[in-house]
Amino acid sequence: MNPAEARLARRRAVVPAITYPPELPITDRLDELGALIEAHQVVIVAGETGSGKSTQIPKLCLALGRGIGAMIGHTQPRRIAARSVSERIADELGVTLGGAVGYAVRFSDHVGDDTLVKVMTDGILLAETRRDRLLRRYDTLIIDEAHERSLNIDFLLGYIKQLLPKRPDLKVVITSATIDTAKFSAHFDGAPIVEVSGRAYPVELRYRPFGDEPDDDRDQIQAIADAIDELAEEGPGDVLVFLSGEREIHDTADALRRLTTDKARDTIARAGGWPSIEILPLYARLGAAEQRKIFQPHRGRRIVLSTNVAETSLTVPGVRYVIDTGTARISRYNRRLKVQRLPIEKISQASANQRSGRCGRVAAGVAIRLYDETEFADRSEFTEPEILRTNLASVILQAADLDLGDIAEFPFVDPPDGRAIKDGVALLEELGAFNAGESDPREQLTPVGRKLARLPIDPRFGRMVLEAEHNDCVREVMLIVSALSIHDPRERPPELSVQADALHARFREEGSDFASFLKLWDHLRELQRTSTKSEFRRRCKAEFLHYLRVREWQDVNRQLREVVSDMGIKINHEPAPTEHVHRSLLAGLLSHIGVRTTSEREFNGARNAKFVIGAGSTLARKPPRWVMAAELVETDRLRARVAAQIKPEWIERVGAHQCKRTYSDPRWESSRGAAVATERVTLYGIVIVAARTIDYARIDSVEARELFIRHALVERDW
Repeated sequence: MNPAEARLARRRAVVPAITYPPELPITDRLDELGALIEAHQVVIVAGETGSGKSTQIPKLCLALGRGIGAMIGHTQPRRIAARSVSERIADELGVTLGGAVGYAVRFSDHVGDDTLVKVMTDGILLAETRRDRLLRRYDTLIIDEAHERSLNIDFLLGYIKQLLPKRPDLKVVITSATIDTAKFSAHFDGAPIVEVSGRAYPVELRYRPFGDEPDDDRDQIQAIADAIDELAEEGPGDVLVFLSGEREIHDTADALRRLTTDKARDTIARAGGWPSIEILPLYARLGAAEQRKIFQPHRGRRIVLSTNVAETSLTVPGVRYVIDTGTARISRYNRRLKVQRLPIEKISQASANQRSGRCGRVAAGVAIRLYDETEFADRSEFTEPEILRTNLASVILQAADLDLGDIAEFPFVDPPDGRAIKDGVALLEELGAFNAGESDPREQLTPVGRKLARLPIDPRFGRMVLEAEHNDCVREVMLIVSALSIHDPRERPPELSVQADALHARFREEGSDFASFLKLWDHLRELQRTSTKSEFRRRCKAEFLHYLRVREWQDVNRQLREVVSDMGIKINHEPAPTEHVHRSLLAGLLSHIGVRTTSEREFNGARNAKFVIGAGSTLARKPPRWVMAAELVETDRLRARVAAQIKPEWIERVGAHQCKRTYSDPRWESSRGAAVATERVTLYGIVIVAARTIDYARIDSVEARELFIRHALVERDW
């Protein structure tokens, strides 16, 4: 037996006995699904979360003989889901995790030589395309939760479409909630769709808006507590609460533990002798041990506070009640501000229905929505795919880094607009991530672009961090970039604006709004050092600082530090000069510069834009000659927000690759004993240098030098 045959025999020997839980809706459809997989290269499985598709389809593929010659690759949108799904499959098959069933997420790989089913994040599979273009390690790919339409999922769906003709042996299963599955089928040339029901019991919807009436001064936490009290009278069963983010989860958990819910506890005790209420968080970055608690048997009533990770990726067992705040953090590119943000937004109708459906798995359920029915009807039907609401510079950057070819020709399910692609490429050229004018996608990406692709922030902000390494001010720039990535933590209620302005004045730094963030950070660190957690929260409120945004700022900065450290970028410990910080920020804001005109307050900006400094800036009263701004926002007119004074020589140095130089008046200058000309330097139409004398030897442009020589030779016989 040769080595290849021995390997196949060994892998066949580790295939475990396969059984399917009869209570799962998908079990009744496995024969039909198996026949379709054998007859077609691509099959779409539509089913609500809880139908069993994530755990049973890999087992079905094993039973069909897949996974022997190469692995069954099974993707999940999130690390927490990849771990939990792999653990569940291994447990049902009676095998040790890391053997026949393994998983791979960032920084953790539990896959061996004999692994048959590999569960991983979609990002892991996408990264593998760099070194294994045909994905030969897999004979089957299961792309789970495709309806989430993240950038990774859309990239994978396009890549697989290109791959199928080259890999006729490859089988692909796309799973989705029952949302627009016809679009997936059309993308794969009419692939068959199998629909699997998921909800076995009815769900009663109740709308409980808060804060809308004059006599209703409840906040969201109090509304959640009231909903828990209401549900306590419904009988036993766990409660799943959907919140928009990690920090909100922790603050709600702290508040719920402090609130007196005697009514709920008394009702529960009368209903069934429940000894306690346990409150557990659930979000993507939660540690493995804390995640496992969610799925372990327990006594008493459990309240799980979750992000939208529990909307589709995970099935939380025992849930009979759902409380939906109706919001989520949704990544969105703001074209006016030219940055990627993660604002808290109202979820779509489809997402709301996914959430309410989580409580109809084990018995009849009740879902309380903390908004009214009219508002639900006014919401968008589906969540927009990420590729249509993201900065295309980031998309193009990732595509180039993955060597996916020309982005305009890539087969996306929803192709982005051509003009948006052009704008994205222009921004990458501005940032030095792309070689201008290079038509071959493989040659477009520069070393700077390769590094930018690894930073999980807006490319503009990433460019600032990379420049900061050269200026030894990474710490300060990361703090500023983290602050720019969230909403400003400084609050200014209209009725208390005078008091808020007086307190915030402590952080003002003349000539730079960016430096104000550094002062504010130092103040917050000192507050935390001298306060308990509850005292810190109270002091933030008293000083008009939004506690949740402060914590979010800290979280974003911590995550960025981790990535930067992994990349080997040195973080300075000694304070950096302010000039170094601003030169670094300028590298990401070359098209956000301006020079003051003859008017006292108006600036000429890039590409003929005209703007003024926003009223909240430290530069508003006495605008300097030159500025850069983090944001250009159009209200009644274009206004610069978060600005700083700069020097034109910085622009010429940092933006040298984008500056245009023109030459005139070629002549011989006797005092220099050299041929000279007058040079004019512009950037996006802004005059950086109006006129200066330059020696012939310093002119880089071949055309300009030839023209210059011709003129100079006419004027003087050399």
